[in-house]
Amino acid sequence: MIRVLIAEDSLTVRELLEHALGADPQVEVVGMAKNGLEAVEMTKRLRPDVVTMDVKMPVMDGFEATKRIMSEVPTPIVIISATMDVHDVDVSMNALRVGALALLEKPPGVTSPKFDESIWHLVSTVKAMAGVKVVRLRGDSSVPRRPSPAADGLPESRIRIVAVAASTGGPAALGRILSELPARFPVPILVVQHIAAGFVGGLVSWLSTMGPLKVKAGENGEALAASTVYLAGDDLHMGVSRDSRIVLADMPRIGMFRPSATHLFDSVGKAYGPAAVAVMLTGMGEDRVDGLRTVRTTGGSIVVQDEASSVVFGMPGAAIAAGLAERIVPLSAIAGSLIQMTGKTRPDNA
Repeated sequence: MIRVLIAEDSLTVRELLEHALGADPQVEVVGMAKNGLEAVEMTKRLRPDVVTMDVKMPVMDGFEATKRIMSEVPTPIVIISATMDVHDVDVSMNALRVGALALLEKPPGVTSPKFDESIWHLVSTVKAMAGVKVVRLRGDSSVPRRPSPAADGLPESRIRIVAVAASTGGPAALGRILSELPARFPVPILVVQHIAAGFVGGLVSWLSTMGPLKVKAGENGEALAASTVYLAGDDLHMGVSRDSRIVLADMPRIGMFRPSATHLFDSVGKAYGPAAVAVMLTGMGEDRVDGLRTVRTTGGSIVVQDEASSVVFGMPGAAIAAGLAERIVPLSAIAGSLIQMTGKTRPDNA
């Protein structure tokens, strides 16, 4: 049995979450906290396998509760947040920074056409997080910033674009990578991060504080620029054209995903061929594996995060099992690998 603690100040939402999770025969709801302080105390006492954490609660909010739990009794935490409130988005991003594993939007009402899908995703995520090994938060909770590896003396590179995909655990991994890349990183970076609808703007703002690169949501028809990170927005696939412009498409979901990493990688592979690098980060499922085959067959390079540093090894593991990984590296080495593969940083007058 997977033992779950629910932290939520709304009685209605608590009962909804208890019913949804308790309906699964593998899940047992062992407690319900009405505020962040209760969540911390009950986590210490009950030692659940997973905590679902609201963000805006009395006494102590979800960020502070997550921080306390991760420093005192490390436990997998899934943030359950509302996108309508800017405060909730900010707190959610900070909770991911200090150790929460996943971010989900609060389930809609039972009359919503998205209700069943939302509940399925909630239960699936909670069950997947139960097996994740978490580490104790120590001292400064900010993403570590290390000097970027020196680019001087590196040969000029054929690489013209980097495409990145991530799911569970991805925001923190992206923050780590961006904190270690130089301000004049010579190529654009395109990112598909699976995250709850409505949170891309908050993720863009948060990642903008992680390092020197410009971070923005990709816009249809926008010309790609070096030293810029483009995130796929809500509910549109993001790809690229052969003349280096972003193409957003309202095409059907690929698997369960829109935006889809498979679509991004397939598009980048076809447009750039051997001038592309695809990076696979932590996450659940097998999204992007088919797109990686396009990158490989067109001569591009593939970097995959290793198991030890992945929060969830589903997507990286699927790529490795398919024989598509050219380099398998820990999170701490990904920025350095990208600097090495893309060659020199841009000159100051570029």
